[in-house]
Amino acid sequence: MKEFKDRTAVITGAASGIGRAIAEQCAREGMKVVLADIEEEALSQAEKEMKAAGASVLAVVTDVSKASDVEALAQKTLAAFGAVHLLCNNAGVGVGGCVWECTIEDWKWVLGVNLWGVINGVRVFVPIMLEQDTECHIVNTASGLGLISSPYLGIYKVTKHAIITLSETLYHELALRGTNIKVSVLCPTWVNTQLLEADRNRPAKLQNDPDEEMKIKMSPEYQEAETFVREAVRAGISCQQVADCLFNAIRAGKFYILTDPEFVKPIVQLRMEDILQERSPTNPVPTL
Repeated sequence: MKEFKDRTAVITGAASGIGRAIAEQCAREGMKVVLADIEEEALSQAEKEMKAAGASVLAVVTDVSKASDVEALAQKTLAAFGAVHLLCNNAGVGVGGCVWECTIEDWKWVLGVNLWGVINGVRVFVPIMLEQDTECHIVNTASGLGLISSPYLGIYKVTKHAIITLSETLYHELALRGTNIKVSVLCPTWVNTQLLEADRNRPAKLQNDPDEEMKIKMSPEYQEAETFVREAVRAGISCQQVADCLFNAIRAGKFYILTDPEFVKPIVQLRMEDILQERSPTNPVPTL
């Protein structure tokens, strides 16, 4: 896809961070924009500000972990704009801790948003795109951490590795059918976002017991990992840089979108060499 004007984009996780930057870039490209997010107040503010800037915008409160919400999102999109041409399955959350210390609630929450959000987006919107039989593009937000092997952020990485193989499979299947639907997988490395404050949107039923959570967060391993991640996020690239990278990649027809290839490619290569040589995984950040 090289032309975006007057086409319709749907972006999940659009009220803040990378999603908001993508939405604003869509508007600058002349697209009609559907903002989907679970954070109602921030979503309303984003809609208000984008409309004030002259964008054609529809905001839909959406819990991407629920198929019914994503189905409603699609129906409201079609009712308002008649079609969808660009789908960005972008909503994401994360938790830290060792994989055996993370609670069932942690797993349900992160898998629900990160992985089921993409699954629901694909299941609902691909049939619509196939029926339209027009040029379309799907971008699934994974992560540079979905391409590598390292300690901590285990649940987050499980979802991001899964999104990459889901996207690769989707690419192959759509190509075999000879469709006009293209696929990309966005793999940002460190980006200055509110990812570490994602708990603000965590459903009450998936909250951890406060005492149990405090015990986990006070462990030296958790503290060390959190400090590392916070510093990396704070020093990360801007969300607008990610949006620019995404649109350049769509225009170029790229599947893998790496926001920091010089950093991530050597680590990906290290992991691939571990696999090919059948050796134990190498920690690319030996200080952790």
